[in-house]
Amino acid sequence: MLNEMMYRPVVMPELVEYMRTAQAKFPGQLGQLEAFANELGIPIIPHETAKFLDFFCATIQPKDILEIGTAIGFSASLMAQHLQLDGHLTTIDRYALMYERAKENFAKLGLSDRISIIEGDAAEVLPTLSGPYDLIFMDSAKAKYIEFYPECMRLLKVGGVLVIDDVFQGGTILEDEADRPKRVRKIHRKLNELHQTVLNDPCHRSCLVPLGDGLLMVRKEG
Repeated sequence: MLNEMMYRPVVMPELVEYMRTAQAKFPGQLGQLEAFANELGIPIIPHETAKFLDFFCATIQPKDILEIGTAIGFSASLMAQHLQLDGHLTTIDRYALMYERAKENFAKLGLSDRISIIEGDAAEVLPTLSGPYDLIFMDSAKAKYIEFYPECMRLLKVGGVLVIDDVFQGGTILEDEADRPKRVRKIHRKLNELHQTVLNDPCHRSCLVPLGDGLLMVRKEG
């Protein structure tokens, strides 16, 4: 299903266009996978977010990564390239079609031995995991973020980082809930609850990054 928020930039459209065209495309099969998804309108992270995630992972060089929301495997493949030699990435998706597509793409990119994909609902899978993880990337059902947040913080190493994607909803989270269509009010309410919870949490360090539809980053301090 087409995600309309992919086309509602939260910064100047001219800057979004610049970030998406001025930054080099990814080489090889990873770049082909990104182009394929964009051509068909498959909701993957936009190029400016992908470049940021690529830079961030190259900098911290994580050993263990958890991803919530696999889609066709683009972001997992991107992050897995920066794993330490003995590192591993675990990704969760509840849709069988996405599971199969991602599995095929991991094989094509030669990453099958570095990535484990779990088919299931994250609400049921997360409590079964023990971690700990250096990095968790969450890009799944937006209304569930606030539910997954405590589990993510439990699974993170101290000093680990949680990156949550699509937290601005094209800027509409600033609107009054009553002005939003009824079909998106739950997402609106739950995302605002997430912001209030994370940004006011004195136990961890957090920041908002206006890339794509917005990133919320949390560093586990203790």
